[in-house]
Amino acid sequence: MGAEGAGRRKDDHVRLAAAQQVEPAVRNGFDDIAFVHHALAGTDADRVDLGVEVAGGRWRVPFHINAMTGGSAATGRINRDLAIAARETGVAVASGSLSAALDDPSLLPTFRVLRDENPTGVVWANVGVERSADDARRAVDALGADALQVHLNSVQETVMPEGSRRFSSWPASLEAIRSAVEVPVVVKEVGFGLSARTLTRLHDLGIAYADVSGRGGTDFVRIENARRPGGDFGYLAGWGQSAVECLLDAPDPAPVLLASGGVRTPLDVVRALSLGARAVGVSGTFLAAVLEGGVDALVVRLREWTTHTRALLAVLGAESPAALVSTDLVIDGRTARFCATRDIDITAWARRSDAAPTPERSRHDR
Repeated sequence: MGAEGAGRRKDDHVRLAAAQQVEPAVRNGFDDIAFVHHALAGTDADRVDLGVEVAGGRWRVPFHINAMTGGSAATGRINRDLAIAARETGVAVASGSLSAALDDPSLLPTFRVLRDENPTGVVWANVGVERSADDARRAVDALGADALQVHLNSVQETVMPEGSRRFSSWPASLEAIRSAVEVPVVVKEVGFGLSARTLTRLHDLGIAYADVSGRGGTDFVRIENARRPGGDFGYLAGWGQSAVECLLDAPDPAPVLLASGGVRTPLDVVRALSLGARAVGVSGTFLAAVLEGGVDALVVRLREWTTHTRALLAVLGAESPAALVSTDLVIDGRTARFCATRDIDITAWARRSDAAPTPERSRHDR
């Protein structure tokens, strides 16, 4: 695929992802998580430190602008706005997949703008797991990246008209990439979730960080199916596990967990943190802000999320994101049914504040 075709595909992805953002709101896994309210448990907001340690760096807030786009003039402008907003607020940002630029260097500036406009901020590069170790090094070097996301997307590839159908080499490829780059590697799905079995496999492969990136946000089955002439894969919409289900089912040991997929509000951020995520990635919600109002709108949104996240922690009596794993949670709906079939005792989560430290709490301290 040439530069024109790659750019057209990237523009299609943004257009179709944005269309999903304006659809009527539907429940997702985060709606199945409610905090038990303890009216005298709160602390002062100015005592809350939102900082977290992620992939060798200290972040000011426990959420980031997650992988989105790049590869065309229009998506380059989006990346410029993302970079400026990240610079102005101190929020980490991850690039979209650099595959197009690795194949056609003329497209690199549409990704490089993330670093050019944000020279001292946290910037992550992104490649697909099928790329070579040399490609991974080139991606990191191209952005001066602080870490490398490696995405797993077999379901997307299956529906994508020009996608791959060869997945058996992915574990070996992932090992090669991990060994080749000198920055931390963060393995992430693209919205279909990382199962307990997959997280165990990643741990055994030496992967230290994983973004479970679950069902409930941007649905790449729907995006790629809309690009197919016959639209014949529509029945796969909604495939996979939610981020909430993945966090509840995560094994120990496992990589340090990040969460994304369907994060709509600061409350969803706090819910994910309470379930053991070290930090939370947001794509669709922040993309919508940029498309609606440009960089200024996203700066306002990021600052609002910071203020609201701090306020929610204060209500819950948590002076740090790590302290949220002692909060009491009631798990309901589809998530509760998932837990029942996976033999996860959800009653224990409702009385965590009475219990001694548990394995899920230790994920914040690794």
